Amino acid sequence: MLWVFAGIALIAIMWELTKVLGTLIDLPFNTSDQAMPHIWTMFAAFPLPEVRGSDTTVFEAVLAATTSSLMLALGGFVIGVAVGLLLAVVMQRFLFFERGLLPFVIASQTVPLIALAPLIVGIGNQISFGPIQWSTTYSVMFIAAYLAFFPLSIGALRGLQAPTPTSLELMRSYAATNNKVLWKLRFPASIPYLVPALKVSAAASVVGTVVAEISTGVRGGIGRLMVEYARETTSQPAKVYVAVFGAIALGLVVAAAIAAVDALMTRNFPKKGIA
Repeated sequence: MLWVFAGIALIAIMWELTKVLGTLIDLPFNTSDQAMPHIWTMFAAFPLPEVRGSDTTVFEAVLAATTSSLMLALGGFVIGVAVGLLLAVVMQRFLFFERGLLPFVIASQTVPLIALAPLIVGIGNQISFGPIQWSTTYSVMFIAAYLAFFPLSIGALRGLQAPTPTSLELMRSYAATNNKVLWKLRFPASIPYLVPALKVSAAASVVGTVVAEISTGVRGGIGRLMVEYARETTSQPAKVYVAVFGAIALGLVVAAAIAAVDALMTRNFPKKGIA
């Protein structure tokens, strides 16, 4: 935790030094107060009214938007992890599925998200399940899941294939079924690969949520709020950075949650440095 605060302090110092340097020499970017407000100016914008005459402060609006985006990111993360894990199990179990699906799984990540988001919204708005009508919010969650499933599927596949031939032969000597081998051997052996994959998937779900909110125009999330505040940079340039702080906080919350999962999943693993 101390290193986190040290990193934040270092970024703040570098920000202010860049502004000072911009007054001494010509830099290739704008360092004026309009483009790069002082750190204390950003924090001073927290208690300001979001809209003139409103009782809601900028901080409260950013907090609500960050919470909304967090729910969408978590939903997309859970869906993406479930799909990625299922694909990994299928590809590990059947070699022809791995050869047939893996190239498409990799190719799916080459499609630009900015171009994909409007297409998903357009198709999704025509989908309904009885009384349930697909909404743009579901599209944002779908895009987050779309980015989250890939790292998990690749990492899980590598982990499920990690057991040594000796371990597999031992399980066969016990007449273990494929399901037993999967749960008793392959899944435990895949944990060192799953945890990093979960971290990448969590980060991808956050990025997907924010970008999708900007691309689809969904209101209520931190991505859309950043766009709205960016329109006010002429009068309140520090306001947009409060929304950026919200997006950063969103990423930190998700990272902390995955760190907790990491500690839980690896609690019985031998610790480094212990004989």
